[in-house]
Amino acid sequence: MKPLNYGMVGGGSGAFIGDVHRKAIRIDGLATLCAGCFSRDAEKSKAFGAELGVAPDRLYTNYLEMAEQEAKREDGISFVVCVTPNISHYEVCKAFLMNGINVVCDKPLTWTIEQSQELVTICKEKDLLFGITYTYSGYPAVKQMRQMVSDGVLGKIKFVNGEYPQGWLGTPVDETSKLAPWRMDPKVAGISNCLGDIGSHIENLVANITGLKIERVCARLDRIVEGRTLDDNASVMVEFKGGAKGLYWSSQIAFGNDNGLRVRIYGEKGGLEWFQEDPDHFLYTPSDGPQQRWSRGRDAFCESAQSYSRIPAGHPEGLFEAFANIYKAYIRALAKKLSGENLVPSDLDFPSIEMGLDGVVFINKCVESSNQGASWVTLG
Repeated sequence: MKPLNYGMVGGGSGAFIGDVHRKAIRIDGLATLCAGCFSRDAEKSKAFGAELGVAPDRLYTNYLEMAEQEAKREDGISFVVCVTPNISHYEVCKAFLMNGINVVCDKPLTWTIEQSQELVTICKEKDLLFGITYTYSGYPAVKQMRQMVSDGVLGKIKFVNGEYPQGWLGTPVDETSKLAPWRMDPKVAGISNCLGDIGSHIENLVANITGLKIERVCARLDRIVEGRTLDDNASVMVEFKGGAKGLYWSSQIAFGNDNGLRVRIYGEKGGLEWFQEDPDHFLYTPSDGPQQRWSRGRDAFCESAQSYSRIPAGHPEGLFEAFANIYKAYIRALAKKLSGENLVPSDLDFPSIEMGLDGVVFINKCVESSNQGASWVTLG
């Protein structure tokens, strides 16, 4: 296919996540960066855009100008990538949607449930394609586990355990860090730090693999390090529609842990376990047989998972490839849609805006529960 044109808002010089997005998109060569507003400082934005090879007339002073001008161009961008801090996701995404431009946004989608619902409505009214970069849904092993659950290999799901421990915020924030300070500022990060930043990945990963919908939560959000205004540790009991139970723990004060996202799923006929720091493998334990260790590239994955495997077994695929797989599915679906073809469910193999809304509901209801003394709160 001919590469699509895309633009980026945020992700300027020194920004971690913006660079990840750009490199991931380049892996498959399905889209070309053609426009941007990379910083609130116009001069810094234009200087950085020039380094990236973006034409001067497509380096914009602000995102509103970018949305309006790109919408008018015959060669305008087909989609925009929003990698700004949480505070501006809603305004940026809405501006491009209102100008008829498709969007990919880093998570969380917005701060509030109402903002996310509004973006969902605009997408439907304007028939636009919106993706959320919940990274870990892009791994082939995750897609294989999803298929196994869908095929009934585990039977009815009974219990899910998800954990995501990190240790990098176990001491007071280093004000010289480019990453840490804003995460503790409610004016930028929103109503939650730890749960909103990494706990939301547990919610999405479980939903992606199992298809389960959360009915209610009982959450306790802790501020372990003295002086914190937002949570750095979160424990959540979950009840799903249909009767399954769950327990989620996310923490950024767990010394000795790097990026320890792990999910365990137990059904009537067996269990699955996957660990993000060893993403090419997962464990399957049938109720009537020995434990099996499945390997990406070696074992026979289903087609929908195998198509995202890039290199032979034993050559690790990681974060960049997972991001690239989300973009691979999104860009191919968008190209098909732009050509006038009808999309089928298998085309939409990326986290949707509805999943983004689910994540925002989860965060807000967990905060509500914690504020009420860890009471049970229904998601609705």
